[in-house]
Amino acid sequence: MTGTGVEIGAQAARSRALAVLRIRSRALAVALLPAAAAVVLLAGGSTGHFVGRGWDLTRWIVGAVAAVVLLAAVGVGLVVARARPATTPTVPIPEEAAPDLYRLVRDLADRLDVPAPSAIALTPDCDSWLEDRTHPAHGPPPREVRDEPGGIRGLSLARPRRTAAPVLVIGSPFLWWMRVGELRAVLAPVVAGTGPSAHPDIAAARRFVRGLDAAVAVAATPGRCRLFRGMCAALGRVARLLLRSCREHATEMERGVASAAAERAQTVDYGLRIVAQEQVGLAYAGWDRLLTRVALPAWRMGRWPARLDAGVVAALTELSRRDRLAEGFASRLGERPACDLLEEPGAVDEAASLLAARLFHGGPAERGPGWSPVDWEAYPEEVVDRKWRADAARLHRVLDSLGVRRSPVPPAANPHGPTLARVLDHLAAAPHGPYDHGLGPDAGGLGPDVHGPGPRNHGFANETHTHGPGRDARGLAAGAHGLGPAAPSDAEARRPGADAPGPVAPPVAPPVATPAVPPGGTSGSAPTAGPRGTDEEDTAEFGSERSAALAAGLSAELAREEADAPARAAASSGAAGQGQAPDLMPWDDGALPLFPLQPPRTGRDLLADHVTAMVCCAAMDTAGATPGLDWLDGPALMLGGERAADLGSKVLALVEDGDPGPLRTWLSDLGIRPEKPVRLG
Repeated sequence: MTGTGVEIGAQAARSRALAVLRIRSRALAVALLPAAAAVVLLAGGSTGHFVGRGWDLTRWIVGAVAAVVLLAAVGVGLVVARARPATTPTVPIPEEAAPDLYRLVRDLADRLDVPAPSAIALTPDCDSWLEDRTHPAHGPPPREVRDEPGGIRGLSLARPRRTAAPVLVIGSPFLWWMRVGELRAVLAPVVAGTGPSAHPDIAAARRFVRGLDAAVAVAATPGRCRLFRGMCAALGRVARLLLRSCREHATEMERGVASAAAERAQTVDYGLRIVAQEQVGLAYAGWDRLLTRVALPAWRMGRWPARLDAGVVAALTELSRRDRLAEGFASRLGERPACDLLEEPGAVDEAASLLAARLFHGGPAERGPGWSPVDWEAYPEEVVDRKWRADAARLHRVLDSLGVRRSPVPPAANPHGPTLARVLDHLAAAPHGPYDHGLGPDAGGLGPDVHGPGPRNHGFANETHTHGPGRDARGLAAGAHGLGPAAPSDAEARRPGADAPGPVAPPVAPPVATPAVPPGGTSGSAPTAGPRGTDEEDTAEFGSERSAALAAGLSAELAREEADAPARAAASSGAAGQGQAPDLMPWDDGALPLFPLQPPRTGRDLLADHVTAMVCCAAMDTAGATPGLDWLDGPALMLGGERAADLGSKVLALVEDGDPGPLRTWLSDLGIRPEKPVRLG
């Protein structure tokens, strides 16, 4: 350890902390200035120096101003002192649940000659830090703080809320992927930060800054200050002004603390720290991949993987098997993992996995009928299979709303069954025959002489550019749906107009906007939730207007489902009468999810996902394929025990270019029959 470096960093942090405290003192002096002037005037009047009607009026005015300023200053001070600072949602780890982990951290603090953290908590992220939770709003300090040797190291027990050491927050993926020695090396600079944190000036400056931040949050919350909107606005302006004044000094103070901690930690396993930092980057990459590719599809299905941290090990082991650069990392698995420091790693992993679903997806805080855990062994059947079949069912519902027929040549066993051929024929950019999509020569009276010498409709249910201007695509599609007699409907009522040369409905161009409003819904409700709808700028991304219209329909359908999800969750958990669904309960800094994993999907991505799901359903029902799990890529289609490759490029060729040829060839090579009906979810 270089004592000079530690002293330089600590001295810089203390000087910046004093600068923050000077700003606090100046604010207090400004608040006391009118009161001081009033005292001077009162003293002058009592001694006979400031006499007369003018001085009496001045004393009343200055006294009134001083009283108002003092009341405002007391109010701001109380809010800053009592407002609850934001804390990170974590999984607390009591000492009886991880005695070996607490012993490792305390031994590390002894080697660094710093106070030991007061408690340990886990966060579902690849990071570690110290967090001060000594504010009265966070509850009393843990019981073990009064008994642990930290009090012997100079921590005063007379004011435990001010002098207790901060809580050590550890990223849960580190415990499962790292070995014990690597974890100790990674935590060394973090634990070393408790030394500067114990300094009174640094602790006071941090409390002041956190109080200002909490006061700004209080002033910005409309629900808390509905009757005192003006006072809250003034409070927010004062707190933001002080926070801006402290920002630079607080930033430099934290840099000085980090610099001093890093210098102090160089004496602990310095060589191992270099290797451990490589594992930090690898764990971060594996964790991000696991959340976005594997966990997110399950969360969207109402299931949450109960062993996410164990999944990180599997994902990174798979990466080391594929990537030659990481092939040496798997050999570490023979050493003792850091999760062995926990008494019940499975229970801790489940709690961290549930918290991850809550933070990154906004799921409920507890399991329920619509929010249940899933094991990795059951993931392919309970998540992948259900997801593909649910997406395929949604795809065919939208096709039904567009009036696309089930199949050009329906099988005799199930003439109305959903088929992949229906999707392929609908998305093909060029017609393959005069009676595609099941529109025969007599369907709906659309014979060869209906349209006269002008452009003819060759049976494409939603192809508007083959008709006259102003033609309603959805009206024509509904009028052409079905060959036999059926019950009267709105579509049948519009059928006579389908043969007329003039428009029978308001013009719709381009057709991508037709499914934007859900049936029975309002135009303002659909776009507010779910994926971003397809607009005119997205039309160029597709091979035809039919693809754009289908993508817009999927966006609107998924938006309706996601808008109804909170109500269904509240009803299933018995909280419908409480005014707020359990999965919308906010943390300190806003509604969940706090950290969304992905931006809303575009219409192209949404259509590609649904077409891929339909292809996988056809492969499972007609070619004996099975759903599988790829630790790095998520849901996978397994054919003959091997993962089916190159499916994504074929689907994109169909969606973007309207070319079904590559996908048809791929299906034919694997023995998948697109004309056979599939089972939907």
